[in-house]
Amino acid sequence: MKKFLFQNTIIVKLTAIAFLNMLTVFCTLAQSPSGIKNIVLVHGAFVDSSGWEPVYKILKNKGYLVSVTQQPLISFEGDVAAVKRVLSMQDGPCILVGHSYGGAIITVAGNDPHVAGLVFIAAHAPNSGESEGANGKLYPSAYKSLQTGTDGFDYLLPEMFHADFAADLPKDKAEFMAVSQIPTADVVFHAIIQNPSWKTKPSWYMIAGADRVINPDLERMYAKRAKSQTIEITGASHSVFVSRPNEVADLIVAAAVGAEK
Repeated sequence: MKKFLFQNTIIVKLTAIAFLNMLTVFCTLAQSPSGIKNIVLVHGAFVDSSGWEPVYKILKNKGYLVSVTQQPLISFEGDVAAVKRVLSMQDGPCILVGHSYGGAIITVAGNDPHVAGLVFIAAHAPNSGESEGANGKLYPSAYKSLQTGTDGFDYLLPEMFHADFAADLPKDKAEFMAVSQIPTADVVFHAIIQNPSWKTKPSWYMIAGADRVINPDLERMYAKRAKSQTIEITGASHSVFVSRPNEVADLIVAAAVGAEK
C-alpha cells in the first residue's frame, strides 16, 4: 500500500512539473513581442514623459522593452542629445516614437543607427530647412492658449488647456496636466531641421482628427510627404497619446513588425 501511494505521489509530482513547464513555455510565448523588441517614447512640449504611461504599460505587457525619454525643453540641441543618450543604451534596433514637438526631435535623432523605424503621433516632421514654427504659420492652428513669458519660455493658459490640448480627456485629468505643464523655451520651435531621418527610414503616422494644437491638415501633409503608413483618429485631441493608448500602441506594434521586414 505504501509503495502504491509513493508511486502515485511521484506521478502527481511529475504531472505537476510537466504542467508548470508547459505553462512557463506558454507564458513566454504569449509575452514574446512581435518584430523589433525595443521601443523608445519621446514626449513633446509642455508635458513630461508620464503621459506615456498607458502606452508603456500596454507595450510592456506585450513583451516589448520600452524606454521613455525625459527632455529638458530648454534647447532643441539639448532635447535631441537627451534622446540620443537613451538610444545609445538600446541593445539592438529600436522603434523611435515622438508626440507633437517630439516629432521634430525624432526627425533628427532618428538618424541614429539604432533606429529602425519612426512613429509620429500628432507630431511635427519638418523637412530640411524647415522649422515647426514656420510650418505652423503655413497651416494655422486653432488653439488660442499659447503664451510667451518675458523669459522666453512658452506655456498654455491653464483655463484653456482642456479645450485646446486635451479636449477628449476628463476635465480633472486635463486640469492636472495644465497645472503641471513644463514651460518650454520658445527657441525650440524655431530650430531649423537638417537631414530628416524620415527620408531614409520607414515611418508610421497617427493623425489626431480634432487636434487644435497642430492643424490636422499639417499632420496630413507631413504623413503624405514622408510616405508614412497612416491612420487618422476621428475626434482625437492633441493628447491622443493619452486618450487613445490602445490605438497608439497598435500603431507602434505595426511599426515594430513592419520595420523588421
